[in-house]
Amino acid sequence: MISEHTPIRDDETIRVLIADDQALFRRGLYVVLGPEEHIHVVAEAENGEEAVAKAEELAPDVVLMDVRMPRINGIEAARRIREISPTTKILMLTVSDEEDDLYEAIKAGANGYLLKEISIEEVAEAIRAVVQGQSLISPSMASKLLNEFTTLAKKAEERQQYPAPALTSRELEVLKLVAKGMSNREIADELYISDNTVKNHIRNILEKLHLHSRMEAVIYAVRERLLDIHAAEQ
Repeated sequence: MISEHTPIRDDETIRVLIADDQALFRRGLYVVLGPEEHIHVVAEAENGEEAVAKAEELAPDVVLMDVRMPRINGIEAARRIREISPTTKILMLTVSDEEDDLYEAIKAGANGYLLKEISIEEVAEAIRAVVQGQSLISPSMASKLLNEFTTLAKKAEERQQYPAPALTSRELEVLKLVAKGMSNREIADELYISDNTVKNHIRNILEKLHLHSRMEAVIYAVRERLLDIHAAEQ
């Protein structure tokens, strides 16, 4: 574990927290970022729970966050960090190219979503970019997102003349929790039902809406006003 240093007071210095469960990857980032001018690694965390605690303690300018981490995942950690430190920028740095992870990370307040396929030297440039207010998404993921919205727009046009499919009250409950970025396990715990029941509800929702992913279901529901996304986030 990298030792924590006394925070640098230079207003131009970007204070960074590295959160990743792979020690070698954390070390690699630390070594690469060390010589970078105006970037200072203040601490590292090996799981989501520790990342939240360190963010609350140190209020870093940027958190480099993996999606898949023990205890709590990076998406939930990002959501909690956003609540306790709204000014902290969160840059997801992950191997996950799942569109659901991308969408849920954005919903959780992430300012960027980059795949670990980028060269480690590009990370410093990405850190500076998010601090300047840019939103970064790896090109392959941005393409997926664009294709997803294009497909949804076409489907919405095709379905305009037809009434929206009726979802049961339980399916609407599940959809609202999906919209909050909750996993199947979290939904099961919230509704006191089994994981398999949650999976069945989600499958039925997708079949009724003629969609293929959780992300499509949420976006469609908002577009068709089946669900108030702001109310779902409360």
